[in-house]
Amino acid sequence: MQQKDMDFSRILISALRGGAGKTILSIGITAAWKTLGKNVTPFKKGPDYIDAGWLALAAGRPCHNLDTFLIDTKHILQSFLRHSGNNDIAVIEGNRGLYDGIDIQGSTSTAELAKLLQAPVVLCIDCTKSTRTMAAAVLGCMQFDPGVDIKGVILNRVAGSRHEQILRTSIEHHCNLPVLGAVPKLGKQNFPERHMGLIPTQEHAWAQESIDAAAQLAVKYLDLDALAEIARQAPNLGSEASGLKTEAGIQYPVTPLKRDLHFAPTGSQHSAPRIGIIKDSAFQFYYPENIEALVDAGAKTVFISPLTRDTIPTVDALYIGGGFPETHAEQLSANVTFRAQLKLLAQDGLPIYAECGGLMYLGEELVLDEKSYPMAGVLPVVFGFSKKPQGHGYTIVVVKEKNPYFEVGAELRGHEFHYSRVLQWRGAAKDLVFGMKRGTGFIDNKDGVRYKNVLATYTHLHALGSPAWAESMVRNALSYKNKIVGTIL
Repeated sequence: MQQKDMDFSRILISALRGGAGKTILSIGITAAWKTLGKNVTPFKKGPDYIDAGWLALAAGRPCHNLDTFLIDTKHILQSFLRHSGNNDIAVIEGNRGLYDGIDIQGSTSTAELAKLLQAPVVLCIDCTKSTRTMAAAVLGCMQFDPGVDIKGVILNRVAGSRHEQILRTSIEHHCNLPVLGAVPKLGKQNFPERHMGLIPTQEHAWAQESIDAAAQLAVKYLDLDALAEIARQAPNLGSEASGLKTEAGIQYPVTPLKRDLHFAPTGSQHSAPRIGIIKDSAFQFYYPENIEALVDAGAKTVFISPLTRDTIPTVDALYIGGGFPETHAEQLSANVTFRAQLKLLAQDGLPIYAECGGLMYLGEELVLDEKSYPMAGVLPVVFGFSKKPQGHGYTIVVVKEKNPYFEVGAELRGHEFHYSRVLQWRGAAKDLVFGMKRGTGFIDNKDGVRYKNVLATYTHLHALGSPAWAESMVRNALSYKNKIVGTIL
């Protein structure tokens, strides 16, 4: 079903706090609607890869992130419209509590996103050891900001029928809101967790079984028809977004990302630069928009894994995202051929951009439980691990040193979340190109390790918030490609 006049069915699932169960409910609602034949587009509020991966698996299509700290509101709205254009319904999962933001005004909160998208909100509330007080909490959320359109409540972790009845009666009486479902306390854990939350789908052998279980939970305990009706009643978004184009009755944003790039000729054809992306269960943290941006900027993407192959195919640049190299340290270390080739390519000037887990892989060693695992050895650094986060939250970096990717003086917004830490660093101060305006970074309030055409950082960037990134990746790839072609000729 195509949406007309920007009348997009949409619903936002939020909560009073993190850990209340909104992720599993969002996954369950998405999967259940998909099973019923609806074309569902998932979105995740906040800088999140893992929950987004589960939502993508539940929907059978990519989940895009909507984060008003990383991306300006115009591009948030445009991204939502662009990716919702041909769906039946959009499910947006919030993060943390509804009003939690980075300041007293609630900037970057789920509530602010809900108002931007004019999305009706359904609150998931953890009812453990509480009854009538939940009505007070919900009423407080309704009155805290009347501009947030709270349309209903889902009760989670209900102890029994009597508990549910008291909760339901209290909320419907005092808040005049419908209770759209009541989920009991569940004994079986279908979604295993690690320190960053849920284990990513790539590492969970029973991921589809977990999705199916969540869908069954939604069908059994939630009023899916009422939820769908709330989504259908979402108001027309109007035409606040600039740069909209109407085609076949659908309005969507035109994002002219394709650049006039001058590809090196190959015979009578012009060929796009090949950018390799190391993507597997060890390196899995990629925003879909980042990969889309590389393609829109003129690149051809090639997916590679050191867990499944010994050599790197012919590429003109590499992008190594974050993930959990520590859980795959033995396999990564054992692939000596891949590591050696990666180091030689870096020495030859291959453009390589790495984030977090990719940064760790480019180092000399990972030390886990007093055992050392050799890595690629591109950067003079040894990493270890802590039981507590070493960097967690939004970052703002200022480009202080020359590098192949960003202009000196540029300010970039990103995020970091890592338990790894630097044990040994034998580089020079000039090799660290970012100064930390907000966040922890690599070492000494700096981030962004540079070696030749390599730049590796703990800070994750989103392409919609940092458009220079994709442009520079393709520009550097073309430069390297032309150098290789010139050498051959």
